[in-house]
Amino acid sequence: MDIAIIGLGRMGANMARRLLAGGHKVSVYNRTAEKTRELEKEGASGFLTVAELIKSLPAPRIVWLMLPSGEATEKHLEISAPLLSAGDIIIDGGNGYYKDDIRRAAELSKKGILYLDAGVSGGIWGLKKGYAAMIGGSAEAFKTVEPLIKSLAPEGGYMHCGGPGAGHFVKMTHNAVEYGMMESLAEGFELLRASGYGETMDLKKVASTWNSASIVKSWLLELLVEILGDKKGLEELQGYVEDSGEARWAIKEGVDSGVSMEAISASLYKRFNSRQKDIYSDKILAALRREFGGHMAAKKGEDVKTSAPGAGAAGPARPEGKK
Repeated sequence: MDIAIIGLGRMGANMARRLLAGGHKVSVYNRTAEKTRELEKEGASGFLTVAELIKSLPAPRIVWLMLPSGEATEKHLEISAPLLSAGDIIIDGGNGYYKDDIRRAAELSKKGILYLDAGVSGGIWGLKKGYAAMIGGSAEAFKTVEPLIKSLAPEGGYMHCGGPGAGHFVKMTHNAVEYGMMESLAEGFELLRASGYGETMDLKKVASTWNSASIVKSWLLELLVEILGDKKGLEELQGYVEDSGEARWAIKEGVDSGVSMEAISASLYKRFNSRQKDIYSDKILAALRREFGGHMAAKKGEDVKTSAPGAGAAGPARPEGKK
């Protein structure tokens, strides 16, 4: 099949490669021409403008956007839509907000253009292992593009989730669950490292053992085995963790639906904390303990030795160097 991909970042470029390997004719456009030229060398047809790209496609034209959600996607939809005709299909494969999909599908349907929202998971490993694909929107459009989805996904790794927005809603929920799983693994291995066994325990071996046949076996653990095998690489990292928005949206949906999401909420808040130094709320907490109970409150630059639970009777922990 013929398909155009707009956006050749880490996901878009490798998706183009996987489609080429599947025997499809892939046309590509990227804001910077360097990535376009790179894909041309691998068999894609490269174009320097969106107009030229879309004009080159046979009907029904299929255009897949792999761009950051928000402004970049909206801008390229505004550019692409006037160039498309009734029966053509446009797909948003970024991590979009499902309510945007509902609006877009309604607007594009006025011109007879079919719209699909595609939640795609696989990251940098997708080229080799395939991309899980969660598709929302027109059932007619899904049937048309299904051969492309089959080439992108591993066996059993794709589905039509429902009407407009359903694909991105499922992907949003998927990413929120991923937040909680990652946080639980991080906390578990921090506990192992801090224990009396931590200095001599092979944490990589622990992860490998768990991933052999235990109930928590997962791809995340597989990746953790590799991470723990490179101790220097881990030590050089800052504990600064961004969030891409899906967990925020999912928690808001949970509030609106009356669904309790404690673990996912906690994992998102942990990411917020990871990006702050000297958190203001922590300063207030320390000051309140000092004022009502005379507890120690360390000042900037002081190293603090913490005491174990139950050690309060022997007095609070004191900053290093203080008597």
